[in-house]
Amino acid sequence: MAKWTPRHEAPEPLEGNVVATITGGTALWFVLFLVQLPFYAWFEDRGHLWWLWTCLAGGGLGLIGVWYVRHRDAALRRAAAADGVEPGP
Repeated sequence: MAKWTPRHEAPEPLEGNVVATITGGTALWFVLFLVQLPFYAWFEDRGHLWWLWTCLAGGGLGLIGVWYVRHRDAALRRAAAADGVEPGP
């Protein structure tokens, strides 16, 4: 079997407002948790309680992600300022 080789160059990575994206996703996980919370007994009766805890875990991990991308963004801005380059988005 031949090794796969790309036929074209990979595109440049997209840069956007990463903090807003991660914050929005984290908020969505918490909203999903809160929406499912009133149905706790229904999930428990059917053995689907893990759906509830998955949403809570997603929100918790999202908070770690928000902390991480905010610090990463600040570090990129400090590095750009030290180099005298205008920071990206």
